[in-house]
Amino acid sequence: MRANTIIMIVLAGVFGVLAVVLANIWLANQRSAMAKAGDVPHDTVVVAAVPLKFGDTLSTDKLREVAWPSGAVPTGAFTTIKDLLAGEGTKQALQAIGTNEPVLATKITGPGQRATLSAVLGEGMKAVSIRVNDVLGVAGFVFPGDRVDVLLTRSVHSDEGSDKSFVDVLLQSVKVLAVDQVADESKENPQVVKAVTVEVSTKDAQKLTLAAGAGQLSLALRQAAGSKGETTERITLADLTGDTPEDVAKRQADLDRQKAAEAAAVEERKRANEKIDGLAQAVERVGNKLDDLSKVKPTPAVAPAPQPQEVVKEVVKYVQPAPAARATIGVFRGVKLETYDVPRQH
Repeated sequence: MRANTIIMIVLAGVFGVLAVVLANIWLANQRSAMAKAGDVPHDTVVVAAVPLKFGDTLSTDKLREVAWPSGAVPTGAFTTIKDLLAGEGTKQALQAIGTNEPVLATKITGPGQRATLSAVLGEGMKAVSIRVNDVLGVAGFVFPGDRVDVLLTRSVHSDEGSDKSFVDVLLQSVKVLAVDQVADESKENPQVVKAVTVEVSTKDAQKLTLAAGAGQLSLALRQAAGSKGETTERITLADLTGDTPEDVAKRQADLDRQKAAEAAAVEERKRANEKIDGLAQAVERVGNKLDDLSKVKPTPAVAPAPQPQEVVKEVVKYVQPAPAARATIGVFRGVKLETYDVPRQH
């Protein structure tokens, strides 16, 4: 047998023994660590035994107690089911709670309270509803618990006489409390809604109320973890097309001139109609007078006694008057009467 083969066999045996020794040391350390972990003090924490959704009533069959390290008990957790259900009246879930998730005081109502928006509101916060539609409400993909930006679109009358439209970001990272009258955060199917209720401060509630009458509000859905504010700027029509303010002003001036011309044409037609109405009324008045005169009976006259008169014979000669050199001609153009003074042709 060659020397190299013998050396390889010896090395393989040494490495095999070394691997067995290291494995035994690792297993011993693991058993020691598990023994030490068993000495760590534990408490009990109440968790959900089944999935809970908004408005579910809490009961013993929906809860259970599990062991929990004493130093890692969540704030607001209950140690026993009895403590959680203590008080007069039932308690309800204010948001979705998953199986084995600790039931915290902030996620449930007080004894006898109902699961309403007032119980969900944070300290000093207000609930305000915004009217939306299938477009402004992000096509129904906004759910309770989401965060949105509120946009305000409005038009103002400028000093140049034209209206300017623009969009501002009114509020950022606003929490949605409910869509229509549903506040359940566990809903997953999108639906077209008419109103979205958001949680805002008192000042922001005033802004939303004023903005609802000043323009049109719309929502922009934010990333689930994107609660940080960002720098925004006003967007105008010029930003959409890349036109300069002069271009926009020129187009607006053309539109204003077109509107003025249309208004002048309407006023001209109105005056012509008034003239025609006046002529018709005058003709009607003359006709009424003629009818009245035709109804009057003439008074019979008494012939006086004949008196002798001197008879004078007169000769009447008819002289043809010379025709006028010019004549006036009236022409109707549509509803407008135009007159022309033209020379008479002999």
